[in-house]
Amino acid sequence: MSNTLSHETSLYLKQHAEQPVHWQLWSNETLAEARSADRPIFLSIGYAGSHWCQVMSRESFNDPMTAQVLNEHFCCIKIDREERPDLDKVYLSAMQLLTQHGGGWPLNLFLDPQTQLPFFAGTYFPADTQNGQPGFADLLMRLHEAYDQQREELTGQSEKLANTLQQLSPPVMDPKMTDEALIDVCRESLAERFDSAEGGFGQSMKFAMPGSIERLLKHWAYCRRTQAADKDGLEMVMTTLTQMARGGLFDHLGGGFFRYAQDRQWRTPHFEKVLYDNAQLLNIYSHALKLGGDVLFEDALCSTLEWLVREMRDDSGGFYAGQDGASLGQRGRHYLWRREQVKKLLDEDAYLLIETLYALDKPANADNHWILHRRDSYRSVIQRLSMDDASANTLLKSARETLFASRSERTPPITDKKILSGWNGLLMAGLCDAAEALADETWLDTAQKIADFLRDNCWDGVHLSVCWQDGHRQPQGFLDDYANVLHGLVTLLGHRWRDTDAAFAVALADAAMALFYDVENGGFYFTAADQPDLIFKPKPSFDEALPPGNATLTHALLQLGQLLGNATYLDAATHTLRWARAAMERYPANHCSFISALQSSVAQDQAVVLRGPEADMRHWREALCQGYQPWLNVYCLPYDMDGPVPSYLPGLVSAATRSQVSAFVFEDGRASAAITDLETLQQTLKGS
Repeated sequence: MSNTLSHETSLYLKQHAEQPVHWQLWSNETLAEARSADRPIFLSIGYAGSHWCQVMSRESFNDPMTAQVLNEHFCCIKIDREERPDLDKVYLSAMQLLTQHGGGWPLNLFLDPQTQLPFFAGTYFPADTQNGQPGFADLLMRLHEAYDQQREELTGQSEKLANTLQQLSPPVMDPKMTDEALIDVCRESLAERFDSAEGGFGQSMKFAMPGSIERLLKHWAYCRRTQAADKDGLEMVMTTLTQMARGGLFDHLGGGFFRYAQDRQWRTPHFEKVLYDNAQLLNIYSHALKLGGDVLFEDALCSTLEWLVREMRDDSGGFYAGQDGASLGQRGRHYLWRREQVKKLLDEDAYLLIETLYALDKPANADNHWILHRRDSYRSVIQRLSMDDASANTLLKSARETLFASRSERTPPITDKKILSGWNGLLMAGLCDAAEALADETWLDTAQKIADFLRDNCWDGVHLSVCWQDGHRQPQGFLDDYANVLHGLVTLLGHRWRDTDAAFAVALADAAMALFYDVENGGFYFTAADQPDLIFKPKPSFDEALPPGNATLTHALLQLGQLLGNATYLDAATHTLRWARAAMERYPANHCSFISALQSSVAQDQAVVLRGPEADMRHWREALCQGYQPWLNVYCLPYDMDGPVPSYLPGLVSAATRSQVSAFVFEDGRASAAITDLETLQQTLKGS
């Protein structure tokens, strides 16, 4: 047996391909070999951008002595969590139950080869003894001895774990509170976690948590729709978005948001950019901009879009997974500055502006280097420096371009060039919202190219693959892939109709129903019916870094079911909400995505179908979609469409009718009669 990773396309797996550890992939053959030899499995799961994955790889997996112990006593399996999120999700849950800790990456587990159940688990293991914890090689020998001498005890522990895993999916229960009460409890729970001083949630390191921000923004909007008020909710949203865009979480020179901040004030980021965070933040900042102009938000949005196109887009039209936080072996090296470096690059006036705006006049905040962040608003800074707006804007633009050009000469972080279907689905939706907020249809073109890429490269007519790289399509995808791509397609259809996108959306929805739906209880399994069984079959409902596929798919099916008049989709969405109800009521703030889907259902979101000449339909749509109205979905369907036509629309239409716009409002399971006057339509929507 030898290391078998050399032919893999995954950057993470390639990083381990030359190591002395005899890494194998998770396969029927590998598992059978471990069972036959009765050798415990060492399962190590990680991803290319993880700092601690890199540390453990360098300290232990490159070490010949440690590798010898692993090769002699264990069957070693290495997994890229982004290619196999099923294994990651299942074994992360198992690790959390075993250790009673939250977990992280690298995720390292030792499995019984006969059952694949773990008997020991952890994250990063140091190479040498630390704080009473044995070094990794010593730990390996202890686990080998325990497996040989305490097999019965370990088997009993694994069996208990298996029983606990089977009970993770919430039972189907009748509601104990009203829908309105549940929505309000979620909002209050978020308020309790909110950091009123610095924005965001929690009091230590900060993640963007776009699902929580979006939930607060939607709660405010739905309250406003019914003439109620939630000023505090909107304030929480705006404070958080402002602090993130001012802070070190945002790359002020190159655009894009880092994965999280290591401090409460958002100043020191974990220098890693991932596609899914930035895709979701495009949504949030775009929605916030629809409430009114904001220079800070618009700059964050535009800079992030520029970064995505400049550094993350493949020539094929898809977008890469992320960028590592390290450069030349040092975390954040690419992004850090010394004050003298900046002074040499800028003239006196430009330096004064940059120094004051980005806190270079304050103590260094990263090992005698500065991470650029704003403590104050741009307006207050230029007033303090007695600059006029035009001069300051010109100086700032020129200075940032100069600094970015200088930074571009440094060794860049490594880009993980796998194109993940689900993450690109999220980006499709974000690009559509950005196009509307910025009134720039270029971003709709970009979203359509993603749809074309996914359809042509990741969809075989039956299955959607999890990712694509270098011309190779990886194995069949999982629930999140189908859900996020469907969400992206439905969002795209609401901004610009194409028959190919509509047909792709219907095919994906039907495939998701056939492959993942739990007909008996409602809800969708994470793995498909035709994928191999693991130690348990998860049905996720919690918000994590990505929204749970169950919630995303529920919302997409509600929208697509409304649009097409498809009762099957609407029933599946209703039953999924019923299945998730117990979990939502128990942990409301951890189910923001599901509660947003619930609110869409109970508030009877509106779907408007416009038919008529394209230019006229576009004018009507722009008039209808002013401001932030998350309950309103408008679709412009040309009369010469060749895709799925909503069943409730009139069949034969006269030439005279085709020459004008006709609108159909879908509510309460039925469509209105044709409305041919824009003002009448607007009044109808306001009154419903």
